Amino acid sequence: MQQSTQEKPTVLILTTGGTIAGQAQDDKSLGYHAGKTSGEALIASVPALKDHANIEVEAVSQIGSQDMSDKVLLDLAYSIQKAEANPKISGIVITHGTDTMEETAFFLNEVLPHKKPVVLVGAMRPAGYASADGTANLIDAVKVAGSPLAKDRSVMVVMNDTIFAARSVQKMNTTNLEAFQAPNAGPIGMVNNEHVRFYIPAQPKAQAAFIAPSKAPFPRVDIIYSHVQMDGDLIEDAVQKGAKGIILAGVGDGNTSAAALKALQEAQQKGVIVVRSTRISSGFVNRNVEVNDDENHFVVSEDLNPQKSRLLLQILLANKINTPAQIQKEFAKLY
Repeated sequence: MQQSTQEKPTVLILTTGGTIAGQAQDDKSLGYHAGKTSGEALIASVPALKDHANIEVEAVSQIGSQDMSDKVLLDLAYSIQKAEANPKISGIVITHGTDTMEETAFFLNEVLPHKKPVVLVGAMRPAGYASADGTANLIDAVKVAGSPLAKDRSVMVVMNDTIFAARSVQKMNTTNLEAFQAPNAGPIGMVNNEHVRFYIPAQPKAQAAFIAPSKAPFPRVDIIYSHVQMDGDLIEDAVQKGAKGIILAGVGDGNTSAAALKALQEAQQKGVIVVRSTRISSGFVNRNVEVNDDENHFVVSEDLNPQKSRLLLQILLANKINTPAQIQKEFAKLY
């Protein structure tokens, strides 16, 4: 049933591009051009949005998410902070490419106050393709952002009728519609027809936010991927290029070769923060199992994957939280 304008929430949609704003080359192949549709045109193409909320639109960027940058992350954070201060706005939706959506969601989760709902949404198939999913996903995201049940929660991702928390969500498939999962925590809710439903308990209440970095680019943090026959060359190169931190995407429980471990030890002795994460999609990296983290002054990522670990370390360094002990304390917070 369509609500009156007075009854409906007002949702601000921030557009950034991505597949959801892409155009298919034809209705048979997956070939497309990301971010070709403007924000205004994208929203105008889904008139059913107005059945669920009063819609306002602001274009932040028009890019594929592989080109997401520190500057765009800050632009999004500032736009959301303005919306938080606007009593007319009930919630915020961000249209975003799916490739780096989990990173943007996590960054915003760490620097926003978590009062009004913030929901990221994308599409696995572009408009014009036979099984395009963007319209349904966008309508679901607006429903969540406008729901009173979504207040005071972490930043969320809504895809394929499912609601995820920013900390735990990951893109787990390259092209399937059911690409997003939360391997360690599971989803926090679902959109069922007209109903937004959160599981009980969905999650702890959100923690206080960090201050967003004041400018782009953020402190340099590199991700180094562990593999067979690994030496320390890439680690040494990262240090020489000025990295303030190194995230190890390690094998298994965040492990790596003896040569790479030696290079990480040397990097730490030069003042570089070393965080051990894993290239595995689920599970936790534990302290002092095969690697003596206490002796080496390493940090472990707990449940965070390498790309989210990188963002958290950048935020912490920008907030002058820069000792291994302080940083480990922040990584250990599960929220």
